[in-house]
Amino acid sequence: MSNEDKLKEKYRYGSVSLYRIRNKNEQQVIQNLDAVLREFPDFQPNTLDIQDIYALALNKLPPHYKQEASIVLSESTPRETIRQALREAVEKVRANPNYSNEA
Repeated sequence: MSNEDKLKEKYRYGSVSLYRIRNKNEQQVIQNLDAVLREFPDFQPNTLDIQDIYALALNKLPPHYKQEASIVLSESTPRETIRQALREAVEKVRANPNYSNEA
């Protein structure tokens, strides 16, 4: 069984697949991450920092789930709202890194 098949199986409820239901803000956070990180030129995030920033930003935003082929009746989260959540997440990660700075 491939990794994708395992993931698909993990997101099943009986015979119903929930695999393709996604929070629309996930892509918007990813698309705005680079622009926000450029606002912090003295910060060089590592992999864990980026993962933490991503998760913290998503947790600050209201969920905006959609399913494949669904009709979306509400508007997307404004870009500035996304970027502000990212800025706050960057500041939090910079102030509280999830690893030791000692080498």
